Amino acid sequence: MPAQEIIDELFQLFLERGHRHYGEQVTETQHALQCATFARQAGEPAHLVAACLLHDYGHLLHNFGEQIADQGVDARHENIGANYLARYFAEDVVEPIRLHVRAKRYLCWKERAYLDDLSEASLKSLSLQGGPMSDEEARAFEAHPHFASAVSLRRYDDMGKVPDMATLSFEDFRSALEPFVRQPS
Repeated sequence: MPAQEIIDELFQLFLERGHRHYGEQVTETQHALQCATFARQAGEPAHLVAACLLHDYGHLLHNFGEQIADQGVDARHENIGANYLARYFAEDVVEPIRLHVRAKRYLCWKERAYLDDLSEASLKSLSLQGGPMSDEEARAFEAHPHFASAVSLRRYDDMGKVPDMATLSFEDFRSALEPFVRQPS
């Protein structure tokens, strides 16, 4: 399947399911576009911009509905999304997506101010995701080859919750995705 068709399919799911909220004041689509817009404006490399755009794709794939953390459910959206996207994208895009929840847990361990600044929805999900890392978990995470990208993605994830923010469009990010598309295996 050509890269253009793969990207078209990804964008189509945003059109079909991206209107959902997930505990924040923005939709999945708004959140994805905001995160990627912030990353692009900061001059991040294309693989990180692509990861920012797709990091919550797992929320679009699962059928748990909205506000699942309120129901005490951790959908493990990071794994659902990364496992799906790994068929189509390079590791530099997929692994930060897989690790962005661990990055939140890490930052809660590393920076008290980070924990204090989490939104109510992020705090609820944090408790379901294992809470702040232990010292041992944090040291192991710091050694991961995609640690820095995952932490950067997480920071953009936290920024991308601004109601009514003007963003770039999905088409504006096509060029960030195309170089990392690979044929499904």
